[in-house]
Amino acid sequence: MPVDQHSDPFEDRFAAALRDTGAGFDADRAALTAAGRTRGRRLRLRRRAAVAGCAAGIALVGVGGALVLPGDDASGPRRSSTAAAPTASHSPAPTAFSGDDLLRTLKGLLPDGEFSQESARGTEDRMGPAARLVYDDGKGAAAVAVSLDRVEPGGEEAREFTRCPDETYVPHDSCTSRRLPDGSLLMLLQGYEYPDRHVDTKWWNAELVTPEGHHVSVSEWNAPAQKDAEISREEPPLSPERLKEIATAPVWREVVDATPRRPEPTATPSDPWRTPGQAVGKTLAELLPEGVKVVSRGGQESEFAYVVVDDGKGASLVQINVQHGMSDVADELYGSGETLPDGTRVATRQGPGDDRVPGALMWTVDTLRPGDDGFRVVISAFNNGAAHAAPTRDEPALTMEQLRKIALSPEWDAMR
Repeated sequence: MPVDQHSDPFEDRFAAALRDTGAGFDADRAALTAAGRTRGRRLRLRRRAAVAGCAAGIALVGVGGALVLPGDDASGPRRSSTAAAPTASHSPAPTAFSGDDLLRTLKGLLPDGEFSQESARGTEDRMGPAARLVYDDGKGAAAVAVSLDRVEPGGEEAREFTRCPDETYVPHDSCTSRRLPDGSLLMLLQGYEYPDRHVDTKWWNAELVTPEGHHVSVSEWNAPAQKDAEISREEPPLSPERLKEIATAPVWREVVDATPRRPEPTATPSDPWRTPGQAVGKTLAELLPEGVKVVSRGGQESEFAYVVVDDGKGASLVQINVQHGMSDVADELYGSGETLPDGTRVATRQGPGDDRVPGALMWTVDTLRPGDDGFRVVISAFNNGAAHAAPTRDEPALTMEQLRKIALSPEWDAMR
């Protein structure tokens, strides 16, 4: 499960998050209370969209020539290359987009208004193309950002980007996900920058993935910055329909096509095998003690699942991760725990849940089976029915002994 402080939490597994912290079990609490892979995906999108401080890396002139994008041209942005005209036997030279090009394009797609605090990256930047600015239509300044990359068409990442988030972890006012006539997947989200809403900054987002793998992310806020800025207007300036128009603009696909393809990370034998999330959730439900009723459930495609249970005393969230390849952090996680006769290591914790939710509790049992596969099962129960909600009961619905019994169940061994 990802945590907020990492650079790319969607791609970083929970295991990687733990390795990065380099701390003991108590320091791992943030990872355990994070909102699963869905929350990680949202954090990654917002970081990519922010492009704060990226101006120093802007490529002003790209490979193959310069680019002209008149923002007032009703026909839309145009590219012009200074490269020699292609012959019949050669493909056209690729034309790169600079950061300035992306800014001009974004401005041309926005309604009339004033712009400030601009920053961008071009297609030659190793971080990928993105643009960010503050837009004011006369009703208050608002941050607007676009980021672009490519994903595998039809792959897990494409589905994650365009799947509406689970309200158990990511509260939002509205979300739709649908397939467009051209086969693209589009998600439109009206949510919040902070899941616990300790600051009521609104974050609206459009995610587009085309059948060819172009990924376009457009975000806007009702403040001049996504964080640490006073709310300047009641809502972000662009309607969901306008977000859709911007995200589906054909020019962004050209930008993605012009972005150099970089080598994909090579899998190594140490890479963990991901357990299907559906199997994790099914096993968790089967292992619940008698007397608790499952009122909702969910999870991700791999490793992570949750149920919300009620024993008649209020809703209680129970979440679980099943992971491989965790032996290298065993001493960090279980140094102060116990070792069972069969070599299984166990660490437990009872303490607060979300620090910003008064009275929220989280009880956790964390286990690591012996063996080279580093097989870990970690389960947590809360005294609220959603990650950032107010407590619904005095204590979690499952006792520490019940959590321990679930985590140590031999049923998980089938997933090793």
